[in-house]
Amino acid sequence: MKKSNLEPLEEQLGYTFTNKQLFTTALTHKTYAFEAQTPLEYNERLEFLGDSILNFIIAKQLYQSNEYFSEGELTRRRAIGVNNNLLADVALRLNIGLFLLLGRGELKQDGAKNRTNLANALEALIGAIYLDSDLDTVQSFIFEKIYTKEFRF
Repeated sequence: MKKSNLEPLEEQLGYTFTNKQLFTTALTHKTYAFEAQTPLEYNERLEFLGDSILNFIIAKQLYQSNEYFSEGELTRRRAIGVNNNLLADVALRLNIGLFLLLGRGELKQDGAKNRTNLANALEALIGAIYLDSDLDTVQSFIFEKIYTKEFRF
């Protein structure tokens, strides 16, 4: 599958990007950007934003649905909900690795299956969806694609 054809991933995500550049940036690993002939933005800034949004949305959900939990318990449960293993599992389920833009060295090391790369790309996609839409849309994405009905807070 060609990495330039991102429509299958949009279908898998259940979200169509208006700004396709944001989408591409979310999938661009720094090794790919560093090897490009012209400067390219890569996904670390979007990952930072997506991580913050994810933490906020999960904190809000926990706060609203568990009125008797202490701050410590809320913090513990949020950490469970935003850990890289869970995010990497979701990224694998969504086939995000097939669409990652990776540099030659990262490709040789099978970087499309690297759990850190996958979790980071998912966070970057959350940031990109937020910038492309709004908080309600990204919240819907998070609860439809990451925290399905089986997940318990």
